[in-house]
Amino acid sequence: MAEAHAAVAFSFAITHEGFDINYDHEVLNLVWNSGVRSWKKRLGRARNGVRNGVYPAHIQSLWLISAIALGLHFAGYQAPFNLTNRLLVHLPSNTVNWQVTACFLAALVIWLSICFTMRYTLKLLLMYKGWMYESRAPGSRVSLPTILWVAVVRVLSSWNKPGLYSFQGSLPRLPLPSVSDTMTRYLRSVRPLLDDDNYTRMERLAKEFEQNIGKKLQWYLILKSWWSTNYVSDWWEEYVYLRGRSPLCVNSNFYGTDAIFMNLTNKQSARAANVVSLLLNFRRLIEHQELQPIMVQGMIPLCSWQYERTFNTARVPGLETDRIIHYKDSNHIVVLHKGCYYKMLIYHKGRILRSCELQVQIEEILKANATPLDGEEHLAALTAWNRSKWAEARNTFFSRGVNHVSLRTIESAAFVLSLDDEPFEFDLARPELLDNFGKKLLHGNGYNRWFDKCFTVCVGTNGRLGFNAEHTWADAPVLGHLWEYIFGDDIYGYDESGDTKGTPEFQPPLPTRLSWDLSPCLAQIDEATIDVTKLINEVNLRILVHQEYGKGFMKKCRISPDAYIQMALQLAYYRDAGRFSLTYEASMTRLFREGRTETVRPCTIESAAWVKAMQNQSTTNDERIKMLQAACDRHQLGYQDAMCGRGIDRHLFCLYVVSKYLEVDSPFLNEVLSEPWRLSTSQTPHGQTPKMDLKKHPNCISAGGGFGPVADDGYGVSYIIAGENLIFFHISAKTTCQQTNVQRFSENISQALADIRSMFEQHMKDHPKPAKSITNGAST
Repeated sequence: MAEAHAAVAFSFAITHEGFDINYDHEVLNLVWNSGVRSWKKRLGRARNGVRNGVYPAHIQSLWLISAIALGLHFAGYQAPFNLTNRLLVHLPSNTVNWQVTACFLAALVIWLSICFTMRYTLKLLLMYKGWMYESRAPGSRVSLPTILWVAVVRVLSSWNKPGLYSFQGSLPRLPLPSVSDTMTRYLRSVRPLLDDDNYTRMERLAKEFEQNIGKKLQWYLILKSWWSTNYVSDWWEEYVYLRGRSPLCVNSNFYGTDAIFMNLTNKQSARAANVVSLLLNFRRLIEHQELQPIMVQGMIPLCSWQYERTFNTARVPGLETDRIIHYKDSNHIVVLHKGCYYKMLIYHKGRILRSCELQVQIEEILKANATPLDGEEHLAALTAWNRSKWAEARNTFFSRGVNHVSLRTIESAAFVLSLDDEPFEFDLARPELLDNFGKKLLHGNGYNRWFDKCFTVCVGTNGRLGFNAEHTWADAPVLGHLWEYIFGDDIYGYDESGDTKGTPEFQPPLPTRLSWDLSPCLAQIDEATIDVTKLINEVNLRILVHQEYGKGFMKKCRISPDAYIQMALQLAYYRDAGRFSLTYEASMTRLFREGRTETVRPCTIESAAWVKAMQNQSTTNDERIKMLQAACDRHQLGYQDAMCGRGIDRHLFCLYVVSKYLEVDSPFLNEVLSEPWRLSTSQTPHGQTPKMDLKKHPNCISAGGGFGPVADDGYGVSYIIAGENLIFFHISAKTTCQQTNVQRFSENISQALADIRSMFEQHMKDHPKPAKSITNGAST
């Protein structure tokens, strides 16, 4: 009760002498500042809403058009369509004041017409995807329509400096492919995986589906594509993520690593404080919409919808389906250290705390030497538990009282900071250290990460860090962009002693321990801890550092680096498993509004033919080169189709959802949606922001990140092409499967990359380029 009384900011009592009023000036001041901050954000959002609504036009151009309308009217000229005089008829009188009003109204109508004409012109232009299929080979010519398209788009997209969401209204909707096109692409994709009898059977099932139930299901999707902003994204979020009952740990969440070749400071408190400060700055850029949207080739915008839930977001478990809760504002983060939870305020005296002030707070936590309450140390294991079991425990033990307050504090925090009590180590001579680094970020010990939170920043005792992110609210490129922003400024944040720069202006508010009463749910916490310990013991992770060559040599071979690596993975998997497998590569559809991902299927007829040729000693080197180039071209086409809304799997997924709503059984869809992805791959993007100058700071790049295996008998492979001579592979698999082994597969990947390099080097040796002759300073 004492704590409850201390929390009261204002109270009064009636006595014999009248009213006795008591109030806490400091608490009321906090409430006032919170309200002021909230109203500032509302006004900022309203202003940005107007700016985004008229983009690419300038808001200031309204005053120019108003001045022109006034000048024309009082000079005796008519405005377009005689708007001023037509409006004046409906006004109370013909005085000068009402004439000025009519001029402003006419200017507003003309200005809005220009704004929406520019907006929808840009939207129509962004529907064109022919540029995606233009050849990028040296010496190839760009078509005239694409040249004209580029010129107009460049003018419109650079007409005004965009905010984060300025292009949202101009982005086209994701197109809905025809059933016939999807069936054709699907059958081609599975041809290398099926023998003749099974392929004939699948052809029959696909034909029956296309001619019968597929037509009905497609009509419902057509209606959804007309009505909704994106016909895939809401169903994808609900059925793939929120309705999943498996633990988030390993199965859904992904991780990202530090810039491992760079050691900025060995002080845990300093690194944590500086990164927290940079994260809060990034949050401010999102809230004020000052973050520049990512532009492909500097002029084609990507959808920024996912950024809205980067902070202040949590996934809340439900008995049948989870929910994503996003809080508009949060003035605190939650810190987890040695099993104890702390609420750490990030605002004080009307501003965000600076990094040096945050360091003071974090050092208070590190030296507190607190002891966890009963059940508190393993509490986060509940977030790594089966979702229905966690929902039941939450409803029973966390719906009221002190547990409810503390849980809401965690879920409403900007993010969670985990101060681990062990170092995150890296040494090229000891690859197992980097493997352990990855494991600590993927799952930790199962209860030192709050897996429900949008992301948890994890900092080791030696100052190295990484993150673990929940996957529902966004895809990896959004976190990749955030991480690049952090590294771009993190290198300037420390003094010679390794502390954060600057001097605190005041004593920041001390972090406060969260209170819990966990004795009623100790059995559930223990069970969750046992289950998550078993889960993480069944997963193995290997991080391969490939330094022999990188994208420099791949471009020399005139092959897309992504296609090059995907073909190497196909060869490595065939040598590892002795067969081909359905392969998943994540592509993005953010060229469309609210776009997320689409699947590219790298295992194609062409790639299978090349892999077999690599295993056949009678095939000549020139034949292998031609077959690899054909396989890479086919892969590039599949990637381009996926980015342009012509993929296979999201369309089939939505058809399947409609069939379930209608309670219609489809043997074709049932078989397609049950096929396991034994090789699931993804490339971690980088270079999304110009803030990170890799030429000036070549070591300022993350080692990428990874995820758990999608299939129990398969591999999860994430890779990042980190430089001209550096590639990281994050390879995961289940230890319970006898057919998979991460060490063996990493060796197969290294060998495949070496074999492809040898193949091209032999080809260059056999077919040397003729030397360029120089005549009068010009090459011929």
